[in-house]
Amino acid sequence: MSQIQYPVAVIGAGPIGLAAAAHLLSRGLIPIVFEAGEKAGASINEWGHVKMFSPWRFNIDNEAKRLLMMNGWTEPPPDVYPTGHELLAQYIQPLSELPEIKPYLHLNSRVVAVSKAEHDVMKTQGRHAAPFLLRVADPDGERDVLASAVIDASGTYATPNWLGANGIPALGEKDNSEYIAYGIPDVLGSARQRYSNRRVLVIGGGHSAFNALQDLVALAEVSPGTRVFWAIRGTSLERILGGGENDQLEQRGKLGLKIRQLVADGAIEIYQDIRVNEVVASPQGLVVHSKEQNLPPMDEIIVATGFRPNLRLLGELRLALDPATGSPVALAPLIDPNEHSCGTVRPHGAQELGHPDEGVFIVGMKSYGRAPTFLMLTGYEQVRSIAAALAGDWESAQKSELILPETGVCNTDFASPVAQPACCRPATACASLGAQEL
Repeated sequence: MSQIQYPVAVIGAGPIGLAAAAHLLSRGLIPIVFEAGEKAGASINEWGHVKMFSPWRFNIDNEAKRLLMMNGWTEPPPDVYPTGHELLAQYIQPLSELPEIKPYLHLNSRVVAVSKAEHDVMKTQGRHAAPFLLRVADPDGERDVLASAVIDASGTYATPNWLGANGIPALGEKDNSEYIAYGIPDVLGSARQRYSNRRVLVIGGGHSAFNALQDLVALAEVSPGTRVFWAIRGTSLERILGGGENDQLEQRGKLGLKIRQLVADGAIEIYQDIRVNEVVASPQGLVVHSKEQNLPPMDEIIVATGFRPNLRLLGELRLALDPATGSPVALAPLIDPNEHSCGTVRPHGAQELGHPDEGVFIVGMKSYGRAPTFLMLTGYEQVRSIAAALAGDWESAQKSELILPETGVCNTDFASPVAQPACCRPATACASLGAQEL
C-alpha cells in the first residue's frame, strides 16, 4: 500500500509543530498533529511568566501568519517582547483554532512510540515502503495511527538535565527532589511562598539561570530573609554573561548586564568551578558537594542546566544521531559547544535533518539535542524546508529563506547573517529560557 495516502504526523503543537502543519497544508499535504496537553503549546505554560528575549517579529512563522491574517487576526506590535503567556494567548491559541488547522489537531494525545508498520528496527526487507506507525495514548486508551512521514516537534522542556555534573543524577538528587526544581519556577507568582525567606541556590550558567536569579533578587526586596546563591561550572563571568549592549537581542543583553550588576552589588553570592557530585540533607539544610568543595546549606535548589531530548519514543526507527549532542549528524558539527564558543549555525533544513529511515525529522529545539543555542526562526525554516521536500520540491527545500539577528555574544566578523553563520542564537521559544535552553 503506498504511503501517499497517509497523513504526515506532527508530534507536538507548540509553535514549531503548528508551523509545520501550516506549511504542510500550503503544499497540499494533510497533517495530523498530536499534542499531549489539553491545549496547544501546553508546555509553554511552564515558563509563561518569563519575558522572551526576541520581539514578536522573530517569533511568528510566515505561513502561519498568512493563515492568521486570512482569518482576521491582528498581528502584535513587531518590536514588543512577549511573555510565554502572551505568546500562547496572542499567537499559539489563535493559530490552533483556525478552521484550516483545528480539524487536524488532536489534543490530550500523547505519542508514546514510533515505528515502521510491521517492521522493528532490525528488519530491512520492505522497510522503505512501509508507513510509519505511531502508538498514541488518549483518554479513550491507546491506538495506532499510520503516517507517510513523521515530524517530531515535541521539544525538550519536559526532560531537563540533571544537577549532577556527570550527566546522571547527583548522589542524593532524587532523594531530595522535594526541594529541587528544574527550569524557571514562577518565583514571583505561584512559587512565591516556596522561595520566600529561604536560602536558594541556582545552578546553571545560561539565561534560564539569569531569569531565576533576577526574580529571586526581586523577591528578596520584599522578603528580606530570602538569600540568593549562584553556582556555575565555569570560571569566566565574561563568557557567561554575554554581549551586553552589543547583543542585537536587546532583552537578552540587558539581562546579562543586570545579573553582572547584581553580583557586583552583593545581591547574589556566586560560586565558580562547581561540578556537583552529591547533595546531602543535613539538619542545617541541603549541602551541595563539588569535588573537594562544599557549599553552604540551602533550603531550595533551582537547577537551570538546560534540557535534553527524549529519544525513547523513536527507539524503533533508524536514526543518524551524533553521540555527543544527540542531534542529527549533519547538524552536530555546527552546534557542538565543545567546538564553538557558541553555536555558529548555518541555515539548514530537510537535507541536514534527514535520517536513514527516510521521512522522519526531528525539528525545533529537539533537533539541537543537548546543544543550548536555538532560535525559534530556525525551527520555522526547518519545517518550511521539510514540507517542501515532502511535496517533492527539492529546489525550495534546499534554498534558505532564513534571516537571523546577530546577537553579538561571540566574536564575529560576519557581514551578513544570511550569507554567513549567525552567532549564538538563544531559544526564544523557550524563552531562554535562555531560553532556553522548546
